[in-house]
Amino acid sequence: MSKGIFASVMASILFAVMYFYTSLLTPLDGEEIFGWRTLLTLPCLTLFMWLSKDWQRVGELLARVRQAPALLLGMLGTSALLGVQLWLFLWAPLHGRSLEVSMGYFLLPLAMVMTGRLVYGDRLSRLQTLAVGFAALGVGHELYQHGSFAWETLVVVIGYPIYFVLRKRCGTEHLGGLWCDMCLLLPVALYFVVQGPLSAADLAEHPGLYGLIPLLGAISACALIAYVLASRLLAFSLFGLLSYVEPVLLVAVALLLGETIGPDQWLTYLPIWAAVMVLVLEGIKHLLRQRRRPV
Repeated sequence: MSKGIFASVMASILFAVMYFYTSLLTPLDGEEIFGWRTLLTLPCLTLFMWLSKDWQRVGELLARVRQAPALLLGMLGTSALLGVQLWLFLWAPLHGRSLEVSMGYFLLPLAMVMTGRLVYGDRLSRLQTLAVGFAALGVGHELYQHGSFAWETLVVVIGYPIYFVLRKRCGTEHLGGLWCDMCLLLPVALYFVVQGPLSAADLAEHPGLYGLIPLLGAISACALIAYVLASRLLAFSLFGLLSYVEPVLLVAVALLLGETIGPDQWLTYLPIWAAVMVLVLEGIKHLLRQRRRPV
């Protein structure tokens, strides 16, 4: 279990590092960074899948597409949804919108709970109901103050649940499905890299990019591999509990980059953070119950 906890925390740290890392890649814009990340991460993911014997999943999925070509439409949908999230994650720190994206990641577990209730009929526990109530206070305050949430927050909160539901419907909720999603993004990634603002003159002015760009791919690949390893080594409840480390680190990165939480935002953040703490409490109680069960 200690290896799984280390892998999960390391994945969160690496994702947070990548969040900050984009600020070092001037003059690249968000689209070009997204392109380089995709092009450099996919070979590393392919190697990992080959070594871990997950590569057969890709062959099984392609065989399903040959039998039912309509499945490709669903895969194009999941690929597009994933691409938007990967782009937003890299775009936000460059445009002073890190806190808005971080808020989306704080709300995401609650959005997943509600998705399970509405789509799959899952029953909410008392603590989950309490967490939803706290989150509703924060959401209500934000709506009262501004009329809506920032679009970056909504893209994360709405986009990821749709992505996971669609993957489940398509039967692609495994590494083979993730590989295909990223593979389908290659034409877009290549276009962004070729059409991006980076020129020979920029490279001459910023020679550090020769090392920084490949390192971006290495950080992304290591974060993804650590995340996958943690999901395999840990019980689902503990894996979900540790997922809250990432949005905390993302907020820290946002503050490090100079963003601030305004006085009118605290009544939005505090109830949502309270909702997260309630879900953490439920996760701890679940883990304790599991340990007490006789083997």
